[in-house]
Amino acid sequence: MGGAGSVGGRDAGTRAVGGGPGGGPAGPPRSRSAAGAPAATGPFFSLGNTNFIVLLAFILFLAVLVYFQVPGKLAGMLDKRADGIRSELDEARALREEAQTLLASYERKQKDVQAQADRIVETAKTEAKAAADQAKRDLEASIKRRLASAEDQIESAQSAAIREVRDQAAQVAVAAAREVIAKEISAAQANKLIDDSIATVDAKLH
Repeated sequence: MGGAGSVGGRDAGTRAVGGGPGGGPAGPPRSRSAAGAPAATGPFFSLGNTNFIVLLAFILFLAVLVYFQVPGKLAGMLDKRADGIRSELDEARALREEAQTLLASYERKQKDVQAQADRIVETAKTEAKAAADQAKRDLEASIKRRLASAEDQIESAQSAAIREVRDQAAQVAVAAAREVIAKEISAAQANKLIDDSIATVDAKLH
């Protein structure tokens, strides 16, 4: 019995190590996971069916998501993000409009300043021309006054000279009269001498 057992053991070992039934080569060893995985056999609505189990797990996953309001939270986060983006866009649009308003205001102010500068220059030119015209009129009036004053002085000097000449002529006439009286000339000769003296003075004056 011991020999038969050893022979049987060797035959079993030989089959387990290298040979299959009939002495042929053994096939490739099967993996443990493939051998241990349950097959999708049997009715669909059965815990032995893997497809049904996967479906139940997916439905349970969706139920958990709905229970914890994950879709709502995701939608809220997306809405919040969209609101933030919309707010940033509105802010950027407001900044752009403000910049455009400031630019338009700057351009208007620049135009106003340029117009004011042009008015100041034009006013300065007008005032300068008016001042020059007034200075010219004042100079002409001053020249006229001086000429009138000079003419008055000349006329006064001429009148004074005429009076002086007449006084001298009168003095000459008196002296001549005295001389005539002193020499006892006749009245006709004295009158003629006075007339000659007066004529001489008038000839000198003219």
